Amino acid sequence: MSQTKNPLPREVADTYVDELIALDPVTGTYLGVKESSSRLPDTSPAGQEALAQLARVTLARLDEAERQPGADSDIERRCARLLRERLTAELGVHQAEEGLRAVGNMHTAAHAVREVFTITPTETDEDWSAIAQRLRAVPTALAGYRESLGLGLERKLYAGPRPTATFVQQLTEWSDTDGSGRGWFEDFASAGPEALRAELDEAARAATAAVVVLRDWMRDVYAPAIEGAPDTVGRERYARWSRYFNGTDLDLDEAYAYGWAEYHRLLVEMKKEAEKVLPGAETPWVALAHLDEHGRHIEGVEEVREWLQSLMDRAIEELDGTHFELAERVRKVESRIAPPGSAAAPYYSAPSEDFSRPGRTWLPTMGQTRFPVYDLVSTWYHEGVPGHHLQLAQWVHVAGDLSRYQATVGGVSANAEGWALYAERLMDELGYLKDAEERLGYLDAQMMRAARVIVDIGMHLELEIPAESPFHPGERWTPELAQEFFGAHSSRPADFVESELTRYLSIPGQAIGYKLGERAWLLGRANAQKRHGDAFDAKAWHMAALSQGSLGLDDLVDELSRL
Repeated sequence: MSQTKNPLPREVADTYVDELIALDPVTGTYLGVKESSSRLPDTSPAGQEALAQLARVTLARLDEAERQPGADSDIERRCARLLRERLTAELGVHQAEEGLRAVGNMHTAAHAVREVFTITPTETDEDWSAIAQRLRAVPTALAGYRESLGLGLERKLYAGPRPTATFVQQLTEWSDTDGSGRGWFEDFASAGPEALRAELDEAARAATAAVVVLRDWMRDVYAPAIEGAPDTVGRERYARWSRYFNGTDLDLDEAYAYGWAEYHRLLVEMKKEAEKVLPGAETPWVALAHLDEHGRHIEGVEEVREWLQSLMDRAIEELDGTHFELAERVRKVESRIAPPGSAAAPYYSAPSEDFSRPGRTWLPTMGQTRFPVYDLVSTWYHEGVPGHHLQLAQWVHVAGDLSRYQATVGGVSANAEGWALYAERLMDELGYLKDAEERLGYLDAQMMRAARVIVDIGMHLELEIPAESPFHPGERWTPELAQEFFGAHSSRPADFVESELTRYLSIPGQAIGYKLGERAWLLGRANAQKRHGDAFDAKAWHMAALSQGSLGLDDLVDELSRL
């Protein structure tokens, strides 16, 4: 009789992915699992508990797997460390019942329900038939989300009033995108085949009606019930979320001080570039405002999409073989315009596991048709190439050598955002920011990430503004001061600043991962350079670093330093 082999950590991790997809077809769609296209997850309290129970069972399996012969190899060890850290962090969030007050402008079950349609396959009539089924599932999914928030109200677990008000506005836009009475789901379904027109239209109308029901409940029941609740989360909740997004237990006071140190360093650099752009400018942001009016720009939505595509195509062509070694399927990335009702910040979606859906960058236009170049160049190095796309697509490409988990759902936000910010800096180091206009835009983006560390930690922990600060020294942070500070130290328009502050209030601890993650990547590179000396090969280091899968910041510096 043959003996069944006990699984090793990578097998446990990949079993977890299979079981997660069964519970969460949104994740399945992002991975390109065709069978997921017709379904939506259970967003109710029972659905949240089912995900938590899967995490508990998987951790028990991992305990056993780590005792097996071979579990101490580097590849198994890294996977086990990631799986344990991620599931433990997720359970910490669940056990604190954070899912019962998940309201905001981008990180909610309702956003996931809508956004998954933008990556659901639409090539065939069969694809659209699955979409019709998924549309019919929208009312149940939104009702489950409402049930979770309702339980949160019963238990006095409140979201902040400001994120709630913003979410109500978004739901209103989703239910009537242009004032014509047609909702976002109806606009989306209108691209389907005529053979399924009646079915799609009916399902889309039902989905829009469910959005209206949720909007009315949020406005008339939820918002009045939480009136007077704080928008900030306090140190205990912030530490929990920081662990979830960064994969480490940060010294939050040290991180806050680092944010200020970067602020002062970047301000000196920005003033030098601003003087080149507009001699005598009172501040760098006066020079940036000058560029808004008089700098290079792209006219037209389709024109800017094409321009961003050409920027990424050119970066791939020039970086491949010189600073990276890219597989053919990693070389493809698409520029897209984000659907109406999105948050203001650009974003990236990774390719499906078989690359049938490529990686995509998304630009929210916020109703604009004129796009300054200084605000786009380093951002697309961040979102596209060599940023998010090269890392996340490479993970998918090497998933067979890692594990499916490490390459996909096990991602740590600060690892990915840190790499993308490192990618912006790398392009500056390589001379791709070719004039003061583009360099000032890059430094402005860097300053935004430093300001995120300051205001995100500062306002949630109600820390004191340092005495040497040029801004309200000695006062304690509030969301109002945070918005004023962020607006005064950013070239972004007021609606972007508003959206960003709402984002920080509703997903605490995520925005700090850009700068802190970049610091981890830079330290890992510096350690590797010191270790190898003149023999350090940047191209080989980049590819090894991009091929090791996700890691929390606890482990990232250690692993990068070994390469």
